[in-house]
Amino acid sequence: MKQFFVLAITLLALTCQLIAQQKIDPVIEAKVDSLLKQMTLEEKVGQMAQVSLESLGSLKGDKFSFGDKMKEAVVNYKVGSVLNTPGALQSATEWNRIITEIQNTAQQTRLKIPVLYGLDDVHGVNYVGGTTLFPQQIGQAATWNTELVRNSGVITAYEGRAAGVPWTFSPVLDLGTNPLWSRIWEGYGEDPYLGGQLGAAFIHGVQDPLGSKEKLIVSVKHYMAYSDPKSGKDRTDAWIPEHYLREYHLPSFADAIHAGARNVMVNSALINGIPTHINKHILTDILKNELGFTGFIVTDWQDIENVYRRDRITKDIKEAIGLAINAGIDMSMIPYDYKGFCTDLVALVNEGKVSQERIDDAVRRVLRVKYEIDLFETPVTYLKDYPKFAGAEFEKAAYNTAAESITLLKNRNKTLPVKKNARVLVTGPNANSMRTLNGGWTYTWQGERTDEYGAQYNTILEALRKKLGAKNVVFAPGVAYKMKGKYWEDSIVNIDAAVKAAAGVDYVLLCIGENSYTETPGNTNDLSLSDNQIALATALYKTGKPVVLILNEGRPRTISRIEPKAAAIVHVYLPGNYGGDALADILAGDINPSGKLPITYPRYV
Repeated sequence: MKQFFVLAITLLALTCQLIAQQKIDPVIEAKVDSLLKQMTLEEKVGQMAQVSLESLGSLKGDKFSFGDKMKEAVVNYKVGSVLNTPGALQSATEWNRIITEIQNTAQQTRLKIPVLYGLDDVHGVNYVGGTTLFPQQIGQAATWNTELVRNSGVITAYEGRAAGVPWTFSPVLDLGTNPLWSRIWEGYGEDPYLGGQLGAAFIHGVQDPLGSKEKLIVSVKHYMAYSDPKSGKDRTDAWIPEHYLREYHLPSFADAIHAGARNVMVNSALINGIPTHINKHILTDILKNELGFTGFIVTDWQDIENVYRRDRITKDIKEAIGLAINAGIDMSMIPYDYKGFCTDLVALVNEGKVSQERIDDAVRRVLRVKYEIDLFETPVTYLKDYPKFAGAEFEKAAYNTAAESITLLKNRNKTLPVKKNARVLVTGPNANSMRTLNGGWTYTWQGERTDEYGAQYNTILEALRKKLGAKNVVFAPGVAYKMKGKYWEDSIVNIDAAVKAAAGVDYVLLCIGENSYTETPGNTNDLSLSDNQIALATALYKTGKPVVLILNEGRPRTISRIEPKAAAIVHVYLPGNYGGDALADILAGDINPSGKLPITYPRYV
């Protein structure tokens, strides 16, 4: 038995290696060789540094302005990559200006190496105004449709390049194995095969053909097992045997490498007591050697510093930098103290603690990708050259994806679709909110300004009024989220008014779930639906009217206390800006719900 087990693991490793070798273009490699030979150590280290946009300037009103800070970073310290949004939502034209100013500054350097800019395009180009926003990945997974997911990648790439940003920090390939985890909705569900197939489809849509002015490079994340912390809390330890890692958490990343992914972002936490950012076995032995990955590895936000400040593994940040680079990190998402990073890494090389060969390998990988996407010849792309930006074709694609994602979980006595000319009560905290339809990573990190920036789209209530006729739709929220409070905070508005309104309708559409969140601010200890939402449902059941539960949530909130009396249950996940329209068409019977759960829905906490 022991021999069989060892053989099985060996075969799996060999299979990964055989299916995922990435090719290297000899023409590009010659260019990289030539450039590397001209670079000083300081110039090389700069290519391994990524800073947040705030390190280059500041927001004045709603406009981002540069000053001496940019020259200091890009010219004096040779920083090779920038990320992040200014804070206020920027138009594609404004992003063109921002990227142009950065690249013009890069042209003042000795070797004129362009800067690689990246953004979190999590469900479309969500940090650029007017772009097409798709369902979050958990909703896309519910379609089980690789072509829809591939097309979302095509559109994301097109609109990303229209804004001038050639690198997206997506897709998330973390398995949805822990329902407590605050980012479960950012991935493609719990099955490694489904996640791998959908991830590969998205990568092909975004990247192929690499070098086209309509394509980006992806960052597959968060390699690996980030989604399965023992505590359920973001950025905390996972304790998982390697055979389990290889069977469940590695395959989707192997599929991504096979699909040609050019960047990998690392798990922010620890696996079996070792910070992933200093785990050479995970980063080099498996990813680079076994899987044949020829792109570059980037850290997540400030994660080399976390090895020292959070994990207390090293005596100082300098030692943490050495451990991370030697483990296989090629670029550090610093994001602020780039001077310390660059100075420390140069010193580590001069002290013999990091080899020149390791530096050259890291920089080679970064430059290789910059050449592959033609960044040297085309450092900026402009909106004027992208006429399909935010057009009807893209809107239809987002709508279709939302429509195929929506999942019918229960339909007792054929309650749905809603009968023609029936009157409905729309109620619940998720009934009239674009924020809840989209979730986090929507215009802002936590999605808290989506009702402002997405006001032109239809909430569930607005879509139903347009679909069924305003005279047939009654609204009484009953419970509302505290939009300026914590994501879990809600309050009773007037449950009695909702109960009274139910007396005059044929259906009650109860829209419940969660407000928007992501990462550590979204941590929870309990999957139970809020007490206020339970109270609203309980009161509405007493009216005797058929109650349809509309679940609008990132995590599977347990509904065992209210499920038995529900006449029907529809799960919309986080369907994006066209989710309200898609749901209205399904409830009216114009579209048959075809989504399927990509995760196990727990009955109990």
